[in-house]
Amino acid sequence: MTRFADLPSPPAVSAFVRWSEEKMAESIEATLHSWAPGQDVWIFGYGSLIWRPEFDFTEKRPAHIQGFHRALCLWSRINRGTPEVPGLVFGLEQSGTCQGMVFRVAAEHVRSTFSTVWKREMGTGAYHPTWLECMTPDGPVQGLAFVINQAGPAYVNEPPQDALIEIILRARGTYGTCLEYVTQTADALDSAGIHDPRLMELVRCLRQLPSRS
Repeated sequence: MTRFADLPSPPAVSAFVRWSEEKMAESIEATLHSWAPGQDVWIFGYGSLIWRPEFDFTEKRPAHIQGFHRALCLWSRINRGTPEVPGLVFGLEQSGTCQGMVFRVAAEHVRSTFSTVWKREMGTGAYHPTWLECMTPDGPVQGLAFVINQAGPAYVNEPPQDALIEIILRARGTYGTCLEYVTQTADALDSAGIHDPRLMELVRCLRQLPSRS
């Protein structure tokens, strides 16, 4: 097992600055620049949005995107970790493909939904909100996806599996343990018929280890 000294070190806590409501509002407006009021929008989920979207939607479909893959590449110091013992959560990194779900948001709820989602996902500007083509069984849709901001202080190149396991088993935040987050995401993908071999192998290894509760 990887020693603590060999684990990747997150930046200092002072490097993380929470966005103001004004900053989040500006980001929402920029993202909706080409949106026509009265038009429904789609949001692409690839992590916890799949099993805990926390917003109303009128339809959901399996979907995949090209050019990006799911990775545990974002330090979590609040939701799934602490400043002293951060956990890791998923981001979209360039290259490969990613399977997930798209959620259709009714036009009249777009702004309120975006406000809710931004408070959850964009508290420190860890992602680039990006419109991507999402392929679904009923044809392609343009979906909003949260792509990792590799220039941000919370980004980390996904560690090797032994280091991932150590980080996941140690971390706990306001939403619960990092272990719960990773395994629930894997279970949700499996229930949706989505196969992510790397994630499934990681979870298989995690579940074989003795509990640290």
